Formats: sequence, C-alpha cells, structure tokens
Amino acid sequence: MLMTKHLLSFFAFLFIGFSACVPARKYEEVNGRIAGYQADSEAAQAKAREVQSMLDEQAVRLEELERNNKRLERDTLVMGNSLRTMQRQYDKINDLNDELLEKYNKLLAGGDSENRKLLTDLEALRLDLQNKEDSIARSSKALAQREAALADLRAELELKDQAMKDLKARVSRALTAYEGKGLTVEQRDGRLYVSMENKLLFPSGSAMVDENGRKALVDLAKAIEGDKDISILVEAHTDTDKFLPGSRFQDNWELSVERATSVVRILQENSRIDPQRITAAGRSEYLPLDPQDKSKNRRIEVILSPDLRGLFGLVAQ
Repeated sequence: MLMTKHLLSFFAFLFIGFSACVPARKYEEVNGRIAGYQADSEAAQAKAREVQSMLDEQAVRLEELERNNKRLERDTLVMGNSLRTMQRQYDKINDLNDELLEKYNKLLAGGDSENRKLLTDLEALRLDLQNKEDSIARSSKALAQREAALADLRAELELKDQAMKDLKARVSRALTAYEGKGLTVEQRDGRLYVSMENKLLFPSGSAMVDENGRKALVDLAKAIEGDKDISILVEAHTDTDKFLPGSRFQDNWELSVERATSVVRILQENSRIDPQRITAAGRSEYLPLDPQDKSKNRRIEVILSPDLRGLFGLVAQ
C-alpha cells in the first residue's frame, strides 16, 4: 500500500511537470475535443434510448400480432363448429319443408276453418325457414372471410420466417471463418442476432476496431446489404469495470456508444446499406449475459429485424 502511494505521488508529479510544459493553446484544443466527444456521446445515448423504445414497441406489436393470429385460429375453429351445427339444422329444415308440403296437401283437401289454421301454420313455418336460411348464409360468408384473412396472415408469416431463415443461412456462410472465435448467429423472437465478443473486435478499453474485427464486419455488411426491408440495430455492451480518473472515456455508457458507432461506420462505409436502416445503440453494462463472466458481457450485437408493417395491415382488416 505504501509503495502504491509513492507511485501515485510520483506519477502525479510527472503529470504536473508535463502539464506545465504543454502550451495553453494545445491544452485548450484538447479540452475542446473532449467537450465535443462528450456532446457526441450524449447525443448518441439519447438516440440509443429512442431506438430502444422503438424496438420495445415493435416487440409489443409483434406479441400483439401473435395473439391476434391465435385469436383468428380460435375464432375460425368456433365458427367451423357453428357452421356444422347450422348444417345439421339445415337438414332439419328440409324435414320441415317436407312437413309443409304435407300440410299444404291437407289444406287443399280440408274445410275453411281448418284451411285458415293450416295457412297460419304454413306462414309461420315459412318465415322460420327463411330466417334460418339467411342466418346460415351470413355465417358461411363470415367464416369464408375469416378463413381467407387467416390464410393471408399465415402465408405472410411463413414468408417472413423463411426470409429470416435464408438470411441466417447467408450470414452464417459469410462468417464461417469466425466460428469458435467469439461469434455466434442465432434466430429468436422473429429476429436474427449476430453476437461478437469484444475480443474479436476491440483491444481492451478501446473503441477502435482492429483489423481482424474489421474484416468480419465487412463480410457481414456484404451479406446483408441486399435486404432492403431489414432494419439493423447495432448494440454495444460492456462489463461493470469502472474507469480511472483521466481515462479517455467517462464511463461505460460513453465507451459502449463509441463502440457501436465505430461498428456502424464500418458497416455503412463498406456496403450499400441505406443509412436510414441502421442505428447505433450503447447499452453500457446493464444487459449482461452472465453476471459471473465479464468476458461474455463485453460484446457487440447486430440485430436484424424484418419489416412487419404488412402483417399489421392484415390483422387490422
């Protein structure tokens, strides 16, 4: 402990001596750059929070879509049972019609008093028959519309799911060289997650991507640049280690934002990806994969999400 205090005093003395040698103008330039970095970091953090809110909203809408899909299936089953019940009733109506014909024949052969009663019964039966036929027709039409809407929704869901499977296969092929080196490709919740440990991309405490990591990101960019209806969210995650006074980064928020931004720049500069489709987000230390293993928490996640607006239109019909 005593040795540590001496070392700190020595470094402080060196720092003061060095600072005294730095011209005031250089010192002001450095301060200006730091202020600029801090302003960029704060703006990026605000953008990240906004994007996360939009992503959470999209996840809620996706859950709502799945619930509506289940409701459509349940309603279709109920309506199918109802239609079968009505079909049985229709068979009874045919029997009723036969009864009407029989009574009509009796009407022709009976007296006036009996004829009036038979006419009244005949009219009542006719109206009942008409009402039941109308009800069956309406139910059949509604069921047909429900089944058509459900078929369209299922077809669209299958197309989206197949598109994500094809995208996963293409991305996996493009990144085969990095398997077992801190990179995984996983499809879940209707999205594709490309997760890269920091050891593949960044030196410790740095936001500058090394050469090997840059090659992996360029390969990824080339694999996804043709998917025009896929949104791309780059999330940077850190561990819980704190920064010492005088470090380049104020905290893990700032480090994560700069790392996400560095990855986005490489993806954009080395492909035809529309900048409107891509977002950088710093998540700091607050979404760990394993609280007991810091190395797993230091990562970049590139999240690829399909455009669901067409599905929401089908559910709203």
